[in-house]
Amino acid sequence: MQHRPLGRTGVSVSKLCLGAMMFGDWGTKDHDESIKIIHRALDAGINFVDTADVYSAGESEEIVGKALAGRRDDIILATKAHMPMGEDANHRGNSRRWIIREVEDSLRRLGTDWIDLYQIHRWDPAVDLDETLGALTDLVRAGKVRYIGHSTFPASTIVEAQWTAERRGRERFVTEQPPYSILVRNIENEVLPVCQRYGMGVIPWGPLAGGWLSGRYSKGGDRTGPASAARQRLVNRFDLSLPENQRKLEAVEQLGQLADEAGITLIQLAIAFVLRHPAVTAPIIGPRTMDHLESQLTAADVVLSDDVLDRIDEIVPPGITLNPSENGWISPSLQPAARRR
Repeated sequence: MQHRPLGRTGVSVSKLCLGAMMFGDWGTKDHDESIKIIHRALDAGINFVDTADVYSAGESEEIVGKALAGRRDDIILATKAHMPMGEDANHRGNSRRWIIREVEDSLRRLGTDWIDLYQIHRWDPAVDLDETLGALTDLVRAGKVRYIGHSTFPASTIVEAQWTAERRGRERFVTEQPPYSILVRNIENEVLPVCQRYGMGVIPWGPLAGGWLSGRYSKGGDRTGPASAARQRLVNRFDLSLPENQRKLEAVEQLGQLADEAGITLIQLAIAFVLRHPAVTAPIIGPRTMDHLESQLTAADVVLSDDVLDRIDEIVPPGITLNPSENGWISPSLQPAARRR
């Protein structure tokens, strides 16, 4: 599998990143089967694995750690912190207190001495960015973390974080992990151009839009909701009675026809679309089964022509997300409390 530079870090990563969200209680509960899937991905040339502390309450990290035993030195390993890891109000977030504690827990679960890419899972406007960057900088200097990144940050905060790092002499974020697919294109407006401007790597999650671009959902189908426990938390993205999801069904039908005409699968079309954007480093694929993995690996060799890309733009225009709730980050300034006197 071909490799690409991870921003300006000098690190080379495979053009597909293996996401581990579906390994554990949220997806594949059998640890041995999950490890087989991970090993197959590594044997296929993937050297980039992404997980998070919150995935199945740490179980995903434990599975990844077992799978990488004996192969750790050859893998670029990424994980994340921010999401709640318990009922305690301080067992979450972007504070120094939590980051310093949680990185130790992730290292233990992963069975490693260092994390290649440690990412802040979401921005919290209530926490000073310098507080977060200060903690992350200390972890880099302690050798526990090699690089730092973030996920689903708005463009303005990406810029602010770069400026804060420069002004305060902190380590800078070198990657962004945003939602991106044919159906979720909002980041084309600002996030992707900003990442290019700062030389950041981009590791998009959800290239199959939560299964919408895998053929799972279709007009006339009998599926009424998400299959996995992880996706049941995002029911508004899968409720087929919503008009925005009906628009997605229409788009998926047209995209399926386009894939047939191009002689490829809808899965290949979807992943190859994300791969083709010049700002993108490596889309994250998140298989739950071996069949899922095999169907997604083949997309690495597909290159979409300009004609096919133009047809995609006609179906879902650039910069448009058909269901805005899938943009990942919604400004708190749009909440009622922020708009009322």
